Amino acid sequence: MTQSADHPATPLGAGVVRRSARLADGRELFYYDDPGSALPPERNLDERDLAARPETATMRRDVLTGDWISVAASRQSRVVMPPADLDPLAPQTPTNPSELPSVYDVAVFENRSPSFGPALDEAVGGIPAAVDPPRGLDDLDAPGLGRSRTSVGRCEVVCFSPDRVGSFGSLSVARARTVIEAWADRTAALSALPGVRQVFVFENRGAEIGVTLPHPHGQIYAYPYVTPKTLLLLQSIEREGADLFQRILDFEAAGPRVLLEGEHWIAYVPFAARWPIEVHLAPRRHVADFAGLTEEERDELAPLYLRLLRGVDALYETPTPYIAAWHQAPVDVARDSARLHLQLTSPRRGADKLKFLAGSEAAMGAWIGDVPPERSAELLREALATIPEVLS
Repeated sequence: MTQSADHPATPLGAGVVRRSARLADGRELFYYDDPGSALPPERNLDERDLAARPETATMRRDVLTGDWISVAASRQSRVVMPPADLDPLAPQTPTNPSELPSVYDVAVFENRSPSFGPALDEAVGGIPAAVDPPRGLDDLDAPGLGRSRTSVGRCEVVCFSPDRVGSFGSLSVARARTVIEAWADRTAALSALPGVRQVFVFENRGAEIGVTLPHPHGQIYAYPYVTPKTLLLLQSIEREGADLFQRILDFEAAGPRVLLEGEHWIAYVPFAARWPIEVHLAPRRHVADFAGLTEEERDELAPLYLRLLRGVDALYETPTPYIAAWHQAPVDVARDSARLHLQLTSPRRGADKLKFLAGSEAAMGAWIGDVPPERSAELLREALATIPEVLS
């Protein structure tokens, strides 16, 4: 018989409540209850008999590029497109021993097959310290063949809803606001973990992207280094100036590629878009990460982001595959210049056509755009015109 326990409430912004728990193998689980949620404070205990967590992966340095590659063999055993009655992100039932012991509004838990972690630079919460973690920026950049380090950090799964199908765009405004609060709360917590250098919030949507679970969810990665894409951004900021993001927003706001505007946010197709569908969404004020957003900025983001995603889906008769990548400033560098922003990209270049990264893009990183950004913006505005203002 399933037991339950009372989980004390931690009030967050917008009336959202966080409740903390543990899964059977010791992984952290957080419930984020909607404002006025009908869920009781008691949540079921996870009574599964689980194997011990896999050892933390090892990352190896590619001496040709300087990139660090995490080799996480345990990910080979993760679930791929299970039947609906065995959805691992749905609440547990007698016939479905899923990852979530109780019914929930929004839930966040440590990934069972992480690319980074569970070990950190030092022992935290009973997790042993890493065997050989990175020793700072100089260590990560040091030359030499055959260099490796322990892949310290954390990988978490963010369940947007107990429903088995959908995506962020199918949520209500209230539920989207709860997810945004969870993103901010976890960004702050993960940024404070020893050895974490950058926190990345993202959603993969669609089998064409490689999604292995249709359940509406996203992920959060806490890296032990500053990612290669962000390092290139920091180089651009060094070259262009610390006010780069503000100048980009001023440039785009005066141009032909703006899609949506609010008091606090602006969405646009970037001047040099790589993908057939590429949209950036950024706050007008400089904010380093989700944790730094004001209540007003979070409140406006929920309906505006939902309308944007629904507009992207309205381009064609079937849902659009995408990667919604929320770029945040590193934990301890460029906090005053690297701005939180979304880069949403899709390989869809027609109703039944996808852009595949082949020779020039995949091998050389030399991109060729299939759709002029101004044309992409025109098509997206036409699609957005069919989407009413999102109120609930």
